Amino acid sequence: MTDLFPVRRALISVSDKTGLIDLAKALSAGGVELLSTGGSAKAIRDAGLSVIDVSDVTGFPEMMDGRVKTLHPMVHGGLLALRDNDDHLTAMQEHGIGGIDLLVVNLYPFEETVAKGGDYQDCIENIDIGGPAMIRAAAKNHGFVTTVVDVEDYEELLAELAGNEGQTSYVFRQKMAQRAYARTAAYDAAVSGWMAEAIGETAPRRRAVAGELAQTLRYGENPHQSASFYVDGSNRPGVATAIQHQGKELSYNNINDTDAAFELACEFGADQGPACAIIKHANPCGVARADTLVDAYKAAFDCDRTSAFGGIIALNQTLDRATAEEITKIFTEVVIAPDATQDAIEVFATKKNLRLLTTSKMADPRESNMTIRQVSGGYLVQDKDNGHISLDDLRVVTKRAPTDQEMADLLFAWKVAKHVKSNAIVYVKDGATVGVGAGQMSRVDSCRIAARKAQDMAEALGLDAPLTQGSVVASDAFFPFADGLLTAAEAGATAIIQPGGSMRDEDVIAAADAAGLAMVFTGMRHFRH
Repeated sequence: MTDLFPVRRALISVSDKTGLIDLAKALSAGGVELLSTGGSAKAIRDAGLSVIDVSDVTGFPEMMDGRVKTLHPMVHGGLLALRDNDDHLTAMQEHGIGGIDLLVVNLYPFEETVAKGGDYQDCIENIDIGGPAMIRAAAKNHGFVTTVVDVEDYEELLAELAGNEGQTSYVFRQKMAQRAYARTAAYDAAVSGWMAEAIGETAPRRRAVAGELAQTLRYGENPHQSASFYVDGSNRPGVATAIQHQGKELSYNNINDTDAAFELACEFGADQGPACAIIKHANPCGVARADTLVDAYKAAFDCDRTSAFGGIIALNQTLDRATAEEITKIFTEVVIAPDATQDAIEVFATKKNLRLLTTSKMADPRESNMTIRQVSGGYLVQDKDNGHISLDDLRVVTKRAPTDQEMADLLFAWKVAKHVKSNAIVYVKDGATVGVGAGQMSRVDSCRIAARKAQDMAEALGLDAPLTQGSVVASDAFFPFADGLLTAAEAGATAIIQPGGSMRDEDVIAAADAAGLAMVFTGMRHFRH
């Protein structure tokens, strides 16, 4: 197999016409004969360039609304023929098949059609058939044929041709073939995933997922691990779609933690007032709502100032100057918000290592989504935890019902607990977390840790009583015994929210009544592992 192979004849058929004319001009100037289809041929011809319609090569007109135009031996023979195989060359000569040395194809905009909310039939019509068939054929024959499927590769192609006197190297063709197969794989994944959802197939026999490289990361969770960041094309507001205004590039851990922070902040809609979430190692260390954004940040910060150092901050409203000035009083890794004022951006500009991301809007926490986790030999796939409860969903199980203030704090605590690693315990008072216990093997230990951190914070703030005094507490799953509940009561909690459903619910309820606590059951669990 020869390394360098000349490009004498190219077939161009693109849906996205970006860069098409410049590419066609450069190829034509290099003596490359151009074949093309439909709108691509028209655009090239309108630019004053010579181009041959594929229908003139195949002897068949484009038909069936363009569904059939390149599915023909005159095209696929030209792409698949091995140029060092005498039998293939003889067949080409006998049937008048000309070799195609370069294929430039990008596909019908299926993903874009889905993203825009196209109806079922519109999405079906935007499934490309001829394009993927040609791409796969050309990529298979990369010993002789160069395949280009992305607009961003046009310059690389022209540089390769210029550097090799109109030829491409085998290494280059290999690289382009890999990109081609990755593109068709991603395309098929998008189609099969959309169709599974469209027909209500929740567990298809085969599930394909794909992503597009957004960033090659310096390393993964630790320096000895390589890592990359891929986006799925869903355009869900968040870290994947955010604009970074300043600061060094995000790390693996930054991206993971920023996503956790933003998803928690999204639990609080604009109608619920300014809210702030501070995350450390994917767990909340402070969350609060207030009348102003700066007050929400201060209240969240006062939950656990130690852990907030070097943390990630997510806001549910536009970052303003006052909040920015308060945030810059300590070291923070990332701030993510729907927007930021110019004044706030100028404040952050003095902290070159602080990353500022804006998303333009908040994500909908109730939106259906899929989460994927790899295990040895496979994947676990589930719906995103978009479960929500309202006041009407709660069942008061104790003799004493929560007060209005307790109920408001219970609902707030429940939203936060959803985003804390299990076993999760969250103490809340006056719309702000005052103690968070996360990721413990024992629920009672989570109760104790959260209470102890609240006590330490109260001492640091010079307060006479622990922050948990007069608070409410949320548990992501039921209390299997009364010990966790009693620990929370000892810390000063006056009301509890939990799913219920334990074999010992009656014992736990009795303990709550004996302690004078109010308790409500949600009937919904929020495990987060």
